[in-house]
Amino acid sequence: MKNAHWYFDFVSPYCHLQSEVLGRFHGLARIEPRPVLFAALLDHHGQKGPAEIAPKKVQTFREVVWLAHRHGIALGLPEAHPFNPLPMLRLSIALGNDPDAIRALFRHVWVDGHLPTDEGPWSALCRSLGVDDPAAQIARPEVKEQLRRNTASAIEAGVFGVPTLVVGEQSFWGFGMTDAALDHLRGDPLFESPLMRRAAALPDGVHRPRS
Repeated sequence: MKNAHWYFDFVSPYCHLQSEVLGRFHGLARIEPRPVLFAALLDHHGQKGPAEIAPKKVQTFREVVWLAHRHGIALGLPEAHPFNPLPMLRLSIALGNDPDAIRALFRHVWVDGHLPTDEGPWSALCRSLGVDDPAAQIARPEVKEQLRRNTASAIEAGVFGVPTLVVGEQSFWGFGMTDAALDHLRGDPLFESPLMRRAAALPDGVHRPRS
């Protein structure tokens, strides 16, 4: 069975959507969760996040609501977005990236509508995960270092956005590529076809001047 590295950040609603369908990979791949700081990926590649472009933010969340409805995935929206996901990313690592803990953390934001700054709900969530002192857990130097290593590993693998599934040399970015990752794991020859190889090496035609 192949391994699939799953790069994600709790700030992304698309990661929540994908977290709810990862069960489809059972028997095809072992999913290795790798929390990363999406903002660091954006900085590295010189990009803005979808929520940083006002019209795109509107369309992003309209799409997320439709996708959740289309796929039968529970969804709620937090009071504000973007938010600081660091406590959640570090807590996931402190808990060994346990799949049930990851789902609980995603649902805290993207189903129940809470943020890690909502003290009461956050404390209740942490207690339910067996964490009595979350501040101490997420402050551990080895936890912070692991998040940095995960993010550096993602950049080295060419990851620019989340969620991204990396299977061998193949990367599948976004919730919309979930089925493509499954097809690849099932041996679809398309991914080794001349057209797909051309798609991966298409040269630039022009370069837009930077302002």
